[in-house]
Amino acid sequence: MPRAAGTFTVDSWDPQPYDEAEGAVLTRVHLTKTFDGDLTGTSTTDIITAIAKVETSAAYAGFERFTGTVHGRKGTFVLHHTATSHAGESSLSWTILPDSGTGELAGIRGGGRIVNDDGAHSFHLDYELG
Repeated sequence: MPRAAGTFTVDSWDPQPYDEAEGAVLTRVHLTKTFDGDLTGTSTTDIITAIAKVETSAAYAGFERFTGTVHGRKGTFVLHHTATSHAGESSLSWTILPDSGTGELAGIRGGGRIVNDDGAHSFHLDYELG
């Protein structure tokens, strides 16, 4: 299974808290990104975040539409995000929505991880085209 790796930058971050009750704040966030490396392109992402009021734990889930190239193949696909963090430990993963690929990326499927190192984001995506 091929692996695509690289970095991305968050170009915009638009949080809109909608539930600030005791325990955790729930926020809708719309963001845009630019990818470099084996994935080259841009994306729009919408996530729901939950951040504990004591700010030692957080989680998010959402969807991202990537537009660009993967190892030179052009198209789009949708990623499903799942992430949690607690006391400095975190897990950020993504899965390609099956059948969401277009163009030369039609049939793409797979998943991978995101690493956030104090705001510097890197990723890997293991995928197959079929």
